[in-house]
Amino acid sequence: MWCRIRQIFSKLLLLGALVLLLFAGISYFAAPPAAASIRQTQEAPGQTLYQSRHSLRDRAGHSWQLILFKRVKSGEVASVNLRLVGFPGMAEVAHPQPLQINTDQGKVFSAPDLFAEESPAPNVGQYDLKGVLLQLPTTQPAILSVPLVGDRSLDLPVPPPVLLEWQTVANS
Repeated sequence: MWCRIRQIFSKLLLLGALVLLLFAGISYFAAPPAAASIRQTQEAPGQTLYQSRHSLRDRAGHSWQLILFKRVKSGEVASVNLRLVGFPGMAEVAHPQPLQINTDQGKVFSAPDLFAEESPAPNVGQYDLKGVLLQLPTTQPAILSVPLVGDRSLDLPVPPPVLLEWQTVANS
């Protein structure tokens, strides 16, 4: 009799452990909740600024701040711009060179330089993405080819969730 109770208890314990592992495995592979970092600021009456900020690393491992912002004046989209900021002394952005955006499908888009006349700092670039952003795929990464002084460029991979967030800002 005691042996039978022990067998039932062992089977229940094993079943409980398997159920616990199953739930732990499901929660491990479940997608985490989206953490959008879209900010909305009322700049003036009838003027709203929407921003998406991300810190990404280029292929050399250097960190860049990417700020996509859309300015809406009186219900009309005035601009959709991308500002790239690298650490001072790390890279000097070439002006007035356009930003090249490459997709995995081989498409190349070009965004005009908005700091063609004067940049606030050598490590800062700002580009007009209004005509380009909604054409970018959100299922594969895009590569930003940032023009640097000396006919060089650096590649900055942008993952699909960031591209999707940017398109959300553009559409909002």
